[in-house]
Amino acid sequence: MKKILISSVVVALFFSILVFHASAANKPPQKGEALPTINLPVPKNPDERSYLGLSGSGLFKIPQIKAKAVIVEIFSMYCPYCQKDAPGVNQLYRLIENNADIKDKVKLIGIGAGNSAYEVEVFKKTYNIPFPLFPDKEFTIHKACGEVRTPYFMVIKINEDGTHQIVHTQLGDYPGAESFLELVLKTSGLK
Repeated sequence: MKKILISSVVVALFFSILVFHASAANKPPQKGEALPTINLPVPKNPDERSYLGLSGSGLFKIPQIKAKAVIVEIFSMYCPYCQKDAPGVNQLYRLIENNADIKDKVKLIGIGAGNSAYEVEVFKKTYNIPFPLFPDKEFTIHKACGEVRTPYFMVIKINEDGTHQIVHTQLGDYPGAESFLELVLKTSGLK
């Protein structure tokens, strides 16, 4: 009986170590780290290409966006919090675009976790989203970002030498456009 109990404890300990290791390996990107490699399609819409400072076709990586800071929102069209926050995030976009001092320095994109191109387009039209949204139907980007819940915000600072680092991450709790913009400008060193 004692042998069985010891064997059971050893097996349970072994499995708990495996589960802990698997969950630790799939953690969200942290402040100070580089963004995981994320390949996105260059938008077909010329206005969206221009907004991001991209040209041509094919794939691009987020640090290739012509900006000093990029705000990435990971959302899902089925997420009630994403739906509720959409008008506020649109207001954030307008605050940035209407400020000549930061308009070319801060850009905003959304990535639809588990959403097809059709679902992303429905979300874009339903909530009048003015910035580029990208589908992540197979959860590839979502998995690379630690399978975060939605909405999840990341602020990426792009340095002069082309390197980049995450300067802020946040799960939900969107504080409003003005507060969030203030946080973005402060953490990215633009203020």
